[in-house]
Amino acid sequence: MAEGDEDLPRDAKIVKSLLKSMGVEDYEPRVIHQFLELWYRYVVDVLTDAQVYSEHAGKAAIDCDDLKLAIQSKVNFSFSQPPPREVLLELARNRNKIPLQKSIAGHGIPLPPEQDTLISPNYQLAIPRKQSAQAVEETEEDDEAVDPTPPSQEQKVDLPQQTQQRVSFPLVKRTK
Repeated sequence: MAEGDEDLPRDAKIVKSLLKSMGVEDYEPRVIHQFLELWYRYVVDVLTDAQVYSEHAGKAAIDCDDLKLAIQSKVNFSFSQPPPREVLLELARNRNKIPLQKSIAGHGIPLPPEQDTLISPNYQLAIPRKQSAQAVEETEEDDEAVDPTPPSQEQKVDLPQQTQQRVSFPLVKRTK
């Protein structure tokens, strides 16, 4: 036995020997505890189901048949068998009868037809609008009339303000 095996419970030693027999040499020590937890949960579930079956049958104690039935129901519930090969072949034949859609010809990744895609142009551009020179002069005159500044102070020069106009192109399906 390896060092530290003396301190392990019997079930942990069994899990460790199972891992070794399967060729698993390097693993975290917590793996043993995880296997033990899984093992104990499974046993408790099977025994609980077997007890229910035993009580339903009117028996005083759990017997071998109750355990077999509980294990079989657990296996049937946990694992499912794939469908037979003939069924899969028939499904494949039916699916392959439907031809694939033609793709858009061109370089790069082939795409489906445009009417089947979710991509189309959707732009929003900000176009600056300049005020006309006459409008700029009028605003300057209005500012001087309201608040004339003495010639000794520096005068502020207002640059033409630019406002932005937004233009949107909605998502629309193209017709050919």
